[in-house]
Amino acid sequence: MAYLSMGEAHRRITDYLNRFSDAVFSQDGPSLKQLLSFSSNSPSLLALADALNVFQDANRLIKQSEKYSQYGEITAPLFRSLQSYRLGNLVDTYSAFEKAANAFIQEFRNWESAWALEALFVVAYEIRVLAERADKDLASNGKSPEKLKAAGSFLMKVFGVLAGKGPKRVGALYVTCQLFKIYFKLGTVHLCRSVIRSIETARIFDFEEFPKRDKVTYMYYTGRLEVFNENFPAADHKLSYALMHCNPHNEANIRMILKYLIPVKLSIGILPKDWLLEKYNLVEYRNVVQALKRGDLRLLRHALQEHEDRFLRSGVFLVLEKLELQVYQRLLKKIYIIQKQKDPSKAHQMKLEIIIKALKWLEMDMDLDEVECIVAILINKNLVKGYFAHKSKVAVLSKQDPFPKLNGKPVNS
Repeated sequence: MAYLSMGEAHRRITDYLNRFSDAVFSQDGPSLKQLLSFSSNSPSLLALADALNVFQDANRLIKQSEKYSQYGEITAPLFRSLQSYRLGNLVDTYSAFEKAANAFIQEFRNWESAWALEALFVVAYEIRVLAERADKDLASNGKSPEKLKAAGSFLMKVFGVLAGKGPKRVGALYVTCQLFKIYFKLGTVHLCRSVIRSIETARIFDFEEFPKRDKVTYMYYTGRLEVFNENFPAADHKLSYALMHCNPHNEANIRMILKYLIPVKLSIGILPKDWLLEKYNLVEYRNVVQALKRGDLRLLRHALQEHEDRFLRSGVFLVLEKLELQVYQRLLKKIYIIQKQKDPSKAHQMKLEIIIKALKWLEMDMDLDEVECIVAILINKNLVKGYFAHKSKVAVLSKQDPFPKLNGKPVNS
């Protein structure tokens, strides 16, 4: 850092305090927002941090002036937080920022209009990001990471402030999405339920009045929750909504949505085009799709094994594993087509030993009992129409539509 005189440090601090007071007095939300954006690493905030580390008596400046002191409970801990941030002490950064954020919320309650909503969004975003970084520091020093959980508790208070009648309520969905990010990060997704219930059942909220950006994020996270619950029709609806309304130029976000939407679509019998997988770098699904097209169980299992870590991290491994039934259906359909070409009159009679031979060709060794069990499950799940002739070990297929399509519906549970 270049030499900084005491006079220049004093000037920078008073300039910030003036800008903060003026922004509140004139209800200038955009200006107030910029004064709170720590993680943006803006040159003016970094310059202020340097000034605070030179001029160590900023609290006295705040107390001396009535103009500054009325917001001193926000700015004093904010200054401490900024000093710690500049010095790389992220645990102290978070603790001081949380104190400033609590004071900000108290002021925000008293402001009748929603002029400071964007500034509140910055506070909500910063507290989550700073908590994540503080927890990394704690974990690396062998201590228990606890700040992100504390940030979640703080944001629930913020949600309570916004969940009332009046213009501020449109900010509730943004805070909800920040909460989702925390709960997913902590692995406590069950905590999402109470917030979702408030958003979707409370009469004060009209989903359509929320900003588009927040609706997309909300549908993405609630869609992911439906994937975990294996409620694929609901997951399809929510993730498709997120994809349809997502900024078409934001390829990173589109990829994040598709990472979950593709397994959902596969589960209801809809296969993505190759160009889509290529364009959004989702090539881990390519062999899964090919396995479904070919009825190739070996290829499916190889694809799941090859990308197991990635699929497990995303939480879609079990969803993809259950595609085996569709692969078996496709294999039987291919056998049926070949038999129909050879002898149309007997195509609907499928000997189990033929299925065993087809699986052996795929290097999948199964005995008669295993294959009989699989075919029974396919019939039970309505993936195959027909019945067993147990004595002759033959699956007798329906002459009318023996392999029903899913048509956008999940396999019967």
